[in-house]
Amino acid sequence: MGDARANPAPLGLMGFGMTTILLNIHNAGFFPMDNMILAMGIFYGGLAQIIAGIMEFRKGNTFGTTAFTSYGLFWLSLVAIVMMGGDRVFMGWYLFLWGLFTLYMWIGTWGKNRAIQFVFLSLTVLFWLLAIGHWFEMGALFNQITGFEGIICGASAFYLAAAEVLNEAKGRTVLPIGVIKAKSE
Repeated sequence: MGDARANPAPLGLMGFGMTTILLNIHNAGFFPMDNMILAMGIFYGGLAQIIAGIMEFRKGNTFGTTAFTSYGLFWLSLVAIVMMGGDRVFMGWYLFLWGLFTLYMWIGTWGKNRAIQFVFLSLTVLFWLLAIGHWFEMGALFNQITGFEGIICGASAFYLAAAEVLNEAKGRTVLPIGVIKAKSE
């Protein structure tokens, strides 16, 4: 008998995706930092992903546990840093290290579907662009480009969450995710 527990990945992906889109609408220069972004960072980006990570743990999924729990805690720590203040250059190192973590998580997606590979690759790029933006005064255009890259990253997670929910609900591929076929031996 198969595992009848629900797939927690769409919850975690949507928490990450929506929060990332909102923060990067700010990073692209469309809106100032707002309590709405911070609240999303605490509850949907943070808490929802931690819950998804715990659910992945119960399913025995090390990758999902590590990804969702870590990024949930990223959002909680980011909100704390924004609210408490911190050194701009040191924030660059914080973001760089999250990019390094995301790089090895991206390597962990090899062999999984193309959509999840894109989420992690675009997130690696986003973290490193944000780090560069904190280390150096890059200007408004660089920040806007970084914000647009972040919107794309968040939208890719949003898409993958929607695909997983709709494909399961309909019992067929409604939104393709680039399934990788196993090589025959």
